[in-house]
Amino acid sequence: MLDGAFVRLEPLDAEQHANSLFEAAAAPGADDRFRYLFDHAPADLSALRSWAEKAEASLDPLFFAVIDKATGRAEGRQALMRVDTVHGVIEIGNIMWGPAITRTRIATEALFLFADYAFGLGYRRFEWKCDNANLPSKRAAERFGFSFEGIFRQHMVVKGLNRDTAWFSIIDSDWPRLRAGYERWLKASNFDSSGRQLTKLVFNL
Repeated sequence: MLDGAFVRLEPLDAEQHANSLFEAAAAPGADDRFRYLFDHAPADLSALRSWAEKAEASLDPLFFAVIDKATGRAEGRQALMRVDTVHGVIEIGNIMWGPAITRTRIATEALFLFADYAFGLGYRRFEWKCDNANLPSKRAAERFGFSFEGIFRQHMVVKGLNRDTAWFSIIDSDWPRLRAGYERWLKASNFDSSGRQLTKLVFNL
């Protein structure tokens, strides 16, 4: 478990998390939310539970539920994946943040907790990859401090369609500067009573 100020990341547990995860996954906008993921938006709770049982058993990707500490509900999921202990590389992927946490401090802290955990374990490189057509994901990677490294053309076939993959990374020498920026931004004093940021996430101070 990884515990932050606003979010808690718990190893995915189908029995514990399926109900609230289904509500987050199936909320309005589900088709757009799952457009670039490997799985489809769940048709019903049974489908989500079946997916969650398989995800719970997986070691790579290693799935976590994203828990809003204010409500105790699982409002999303994300995974550590493509773990390469020989070369010190690890990736965040399979991200599904429901509408209650998308573009909020909860999602930002969920990303921060994964990165801080990875570098704390001694990993040298933390990766973010997405379909090059997924403009919101590319914008998120840049906001989170990842560096764009290029495009792997015809890298994958996902749901029967070609995927050109955009690669982003943070490396260990970047992390002290980025970590300081996250810590400044995540202070409770940086948010108003509605949870809106007072200053933007920046890394160059």
